[in-house]
Amino acid sequence: MTKQEDNKAVVVKWFTDFWGETCDLSVVDAVAAPDMLLKYSLHEPRRGRDDIKAFMTDFRAAFPDLNFWATADLIAEGDYVVGQWEGGGTHTGPAFDDFLTGSLPAATGRTMRFTGTTVLKVIDGRIVEEIGLDDGVAALTQLGLIKAA
Repeated sequence: MTKQEDNKAVVVKWFTDFWGETCDLSVVDAVAAPDMLLKYSLHEPRRGRDDIKAFMTDFRAAFPDLNFWATADLIAEGDYVVGQWEGGGTHTGPAFDDFLTGSLPAATGRTMRFTGTTVLKVIDGRIVEEIGLDDGVAALTQLGLIKAA
C-alpha cells in the first residue's frame, strides 16, 4: 500500500471507531499521537489522548445517540487526509457545557444535525492533528443556543 492508502486506513478506523455510531475509546491509544490536537469550531481545542477521551466521553453522555458518517470519498496527499461528513444527535443526557457559545441544561431533547469537513495529519500511522470546520451555526441554532436570522 502507498503512504496515502495507509493514512486513509488510519482515518477510516478513527472515523468509524471514534466518531461512528459507537465509540471505542481504545482507538485513541491505537491511532492518536500522544499529543494529538483535536480542534473544531464549536469546542475548545483538545490536546492529548486523555483530553480527547474526556471530550468524547462527555459529548456522548450528553448526546447518547451521537453519530457521524462520511459523505464523500477521502482525499489523501502527503501526510494529510481530508474527509467530508454529516452527523449529529439528540441531547437526552446530562448538562453539556463544552460549546463555546454556551451550555445546555440536562436533557433538552433538542436534536442537532450538521455537516463539516475535516483535515487530519497522519505521521507514521498516528493522527497528530484533526482540524475540522463544521456548520456550527446550524447545530447551535437547532440546539437553541443562537437564534436564526
